[in-house]
Amino acid sequence: METTFVMIKPNGVSHGLVGDIINRYEKSRLSLSALSIKNLPREKVEEFYGEHRGKPFFEGLVQFMSSGPVVLLALHGENAVERARTLNGATNPEQAAPGTIRFDYAPNVSENIVHSSDSVTSAQREVHFWFQAHELVSYAPKSFKCKS
Repeated sequence: METTFVMIKPNGVSHGLVGDIINRYEKSRLSLSALSIKNLPREKVEEFYGEHRGKPFFEGLVQFMSSGPVVLLALHGENAVERARTLNGATNPEQAAPGTIRFDYAPNVSENIVHSSDSVTSAQREVHFWFQAHELVSYAPKSFKCKS
């Protein structure tokens, strides 16, 4: 079992996509270990994306990510890193498979709706960057069938 990190970016929040995006993760049997909605200060965004400092897109990324609230998620389950990335689709929505989050919702590569950890090592770092250990919960998701 793994825990991965996902961030719903400002355009996902402002377009009212949070529930649908989380629903996709939960339907794939990833459970929520932590959830938070925040406005990110520029300094925190710069620190989080520090590996990209100096790249041509860095300033635009920092401005975008601090432009409105984001939703921070820790997701837990079997192969959580890979499963979340598969659900998200390719970073560039033009290359994303139909039915993925980015194919369905992302307008372009700069505003591609979601961020997710690219490895188990990154996931551990990113989860602990945004959440304290006591904020993480664990439970086994169960199937539910509505009686309607």
